[in-house]
Amino acid sequence: MPASKYHRENLRATLLELAEATVRSSGVESLSLRQLARDAGVSHAAPARHFRDRQALLDALAFDGFERLNAMMSDAAGSEGSFETRFRALATAYVDFAVENAALLGLMYIAKHAEGASDALIAAGRRSMDLAVSLVAAAQAAGQVIPGDSGRIALVVFASVHGVASLATDELLDGMSVEDATAATVELLLRAITVTPR
Repeated sequence: MPASKYHRENLRATLLELAEATVRSSGVESLSLRQLARDAGVSHAAPARHFRDRQALLDALAFDGFERLNAMMSDAAGSEGSFETRFRALATAYVDFAVENAALLGLMYIAKHAEGASDALIAAGRRSMDLAVSLVAAAQAAGQVIPGDSGRIALVVFASVHGVASLATDELLDGMSVEDATAATVELLLRAITVTPR
C-alpha cells in the first residue's frame, strides 16, 4: 500500500493489516518488518515506532485476532434465544473464524502459550473459553445442562468444535461441508450435555 494512501498515524493499523495478509498468503515464516515497511511504502525504521521487533508484531497480530474472535463469540453468546440457539451460534462463530483465518489462529495460539506472553495477550486468549464456560454455567443454573464442572464441559465442547475447524482447514471432512460437520457435531454435543432428552 503506497504511503500516500494512509495517514502516518494509521501506520500501526496498516502494518497489522499487511502482516495479516502476508500470514494468510505465505505463512508466518515469511513475515518481516523490513518487507512490511516496503509494502507500506515507508522507511525501514518506521515500523519500529510501533513494534520493537518481529515478535512484538506477531504478538500484536495475535492480540488483534483474539479481540476479533472474542467479539464474534460474545455476540453469538449474547444473542437472543434459547441456550441451544446461542450454543449453535457460538460454535458456528468459532468455526467460521477458524476456517477463514486458519494461519492467523495458529499464530494466535502459539503466541498465547509462548514464554513471556503478555498478561493482556493471555487474557485475550482465554476470553473465548470463558464465554463458553459462562454459557454452560448459566444453562446449568437454569437446569438445562447436566451438572458437573462447567469448565470441563466447555473444554470438551471447545475441543470438539475446534476439531471440526481443523479437519475442515486440512480438507479431511471426506466431502462433508464444514456447515454440515459443524451442525452434526453441535447436535451430538447438545444430546450429550442437555438435561431434556432430545
